[in-house]
Amino acid sequence: MKLGAQISYYKAWRGRKHAHTLIRGSPEQSFHILPSYFHMLEKLNPGTVTRIEVDGESRFKYLFLAFGVAIRGFRYMRKLVGIDGTFLKGQYWGVLLVATAQDSNDQCYPLAWGIVDSENEDAWTWFLTQLKEVIGDTDELALISDRAPSIKKAISTVFEKAHHGACAWHVAQNIKNKFKCADIMGSYWSAVNAYRCEDFTGYMTEISHRYPRVAEYLENEVGFEKWSRCHYPGLRDFPYVALLDVIQGKMSKWWNNRRIIAMAITAPLTPSRESEFRPRFAQSNAHHAQVSVYSLVSPYYTKEYYVLAYGETIYPVGSQSQWDVPNEVATRVVLPREVKERKRGRPKTSRFPLVGEFRKQKNHCGKCGAYGHYKKKCNSQTGSTEGNQPTDVPV
Repeated sequence: MKLGAQISYYKAWRGRKHAHTLIRGSPEQSFHILPSYFHMLEKLNPGTVTRIEVDGESRFKYLFLAFGVAIRGFRYMRKLVGIDGTFLKGQYWGVLLVATAQDSNDQCYPLAWGIVDSENEDAWTWFLTQLKEVIGDTDELALISDRAPSIKKAISTVFEKAHHGACAWHVAQNIKNKFKCADIMGSYWSAVNAYRCEDFTGYMTEISHRYPRVAEYLENEVGFEKWSRCHYPGLRDFPYVALLDVIQGKMSKWWNNRRIIAMAITAPLTPSRESEFRPRFAQSNAHHAQVSVYSLVSPYYTKEYYVLAYGETIYPVGSQSQWDVPNEVATRVVLPREVKERKRGRPKTSRFPLVGEFRKQKNHCGKCGAYGHYKKKCNSQTGSTEGNQPTDVPV
């Protein structure tokens, strides 16, 4: 309308799709050049680990990518790795997996990426096997995830020494959904973050007095060691190559910007740790005993480790016309996976909500003013306006 052209919605949608193909390449072409793309990443970024898994008919199953600079930088991180996945929206669907650490300044530090068919036990086992080759398996390592059975089984199969913890946020959502007790969340989060077991016991006692079933769930079904700090033992519709190129570009930008920030720090600790430790140290007995605050802090929180974590550069592969790829790599056959025929109509782009996830009610009754139903289905006889504010409800 803005340019004076009258076209249907479907024709505009097809034109947009064609433009995206011209810019990003087709999904089928993405599978074909994937081996060459990975070869160039390894060539320009020493130490980078890539893997491609295909089935008996050379159809794509899984891929894995970990940049060498991230692998080497992980030596200066706390051995705490979060793993999760999110669905992709392209023609061949799939799930994007990620393993991420946390740097000295509490920022996400992506370690490895993967694309699989779905979040099932086989896919997670394959991804975690590749991750284990990159980061190892020690008693100091802890893996954090949601409580999906497929992840739990895969971790127990692959990592024999590492500890497995549950994501505290997911546990909180399950409590809200299962026990309908959002008012206990303050005590729950205090228990999650408590450093001392005495403090933890106090918060759990409060939870137990008010909601005994919640306390039993946290202790027996989830396990204190899975979510408590003091008890712990230790762009989705892009073709795959275009998606990985965006990931490479974003990580390269993060590394460069954070390197500049790290080099400009004048204090011995990172900014987030300086602001956290200074006030606490001033109130401690160590301050009165004239003990240096820096002698009490782990090296993982220092400027030195922060600089070393981002000390190298992630390089792009450049234009495909400039790639220097051996013939045995360029001729490797990787075909698109077989996909089920899509349903008719406009493709769904919103994700499925997690169990226990809360969303706003949208249906509003014009008779009683409440949310959750329409006027035609209203049973109110008084036309009361009570409850006329939107509330969070579990999906």
